[in-house]
Amino acid sequence: MDFVAEYGLFLLQTLTVVVAIVLVIAVSSKMSGGDEAKGTIKVTDLSKKIAEQKQYVGTFVEAALNSDQPSVLERLKNRLKKKSPKKSTAESAHQKLAVVLEFKGDMKASQVNGLREEVSAILLMDPIPDLVVLKLTSPGGLVHTYGLASSQLARLRDAGVESIACVDTVAASGGYMMAVCADRIVAAPFAVLGSIGVVAQIPNIYRFLKNRDVDVELHTAGANKRTLTLLGENTPEGRKKFKEDLEQTHDLFKAWIAERRPELDLDAVADGSIFYGTDALTKGLCDQIATSDDVLMTLNQDHHLIALKWHEKKSLAARLSREASAAITDQVDAYINRSNQDFTRL
Repeated sequence: MDFVAEYGLFLLQTLTVVVAIVLVIAVSSKMSGGDEAKGTIKVTDLSKKIAEQKQYVGTFVEAALNSDQPSVLERLKNRLKKKSPKKSTAESAHQKLAVVLEFKGDMKASQVNGLREEVSAILLMDPIPDLVVLKLTSPGGLVHTYGLASSQLARLRDAGVESIACVDTVAASGGYMMAVCADRIVAAPFAVLGSIGVVAQIPNIYRFLKNRDVDVELHTAGANKRTLTLLGENTPEGRKKFKEDLEQTHDLFKAWIAERRPELDLDAVADGSIFYGTDALTKGLCDQIATSDDVLMTLNQDHHLIALKWHEKKSLAARLSREASAAITDQVDAYINRSNQDFTRL
């Protein structure tokens, strides 16, 4: 028993020290303004990477076909020492420029701030790129955050910049709301598209509290300030208004899509159903079946590809808080969505 008591005391002391350190870091970061969102745009030359990869693999292929020549490693060293032939100034001036972005969406579309910076950087380029390729992955989430993400992509179309949305796995619900902002949607054969619908669920423990003589008072100024509640008694009127709000959101969702894909038969696809790539193509939800790798390899033939990525710099305390929050959120989302209604598990 003494050992257990001493071990418990040790754990409490250790926990106290850890909490104290985190608090000190948080306070110091706050005082120094370390929580302010700062960042930078990272530019990656994708065409250069593709050329280097081609040269690297080609060295081994050539060595294998000419076994009487020097060793593979020697040939590799010799090839890598040689500089790739530079394009002439005239050729470089006439080559088209394509910018590649990547968006991996969660429930809150947390990457929307980075997307905003990336789109702004593109529109500030002189000259503006000929094409923007968005590698999009998202099952959807909150209406207002995905609405903002879609609005950021709409800035490209408004500025006359052609864009392609590439979906390798999923762009459903809010993700599809983003995809339709592109001039073309390219999906992999089994990518999930659609889910044009709105869903909301609210638990209610009113009867549980009532059976234990617990009263909950809710006061509002405005009849529709609160329609459904977690703790109080929900009324038929509240449920009706809540349903009306969902229908209104659905109408806005469909109007957004109809404006950008007028040829799409919304009556046939806007009931919340999901469609896999090949089926989505027949329904008009996408324009081509291919992977993002196929698209980039093809474009690289007559475009110079660069990737833009916003990297946000945060204080240590902010990063620790964000990582802890993300871990908890992921666990909660996994529990709530364990039946996963957006796509079928194979």
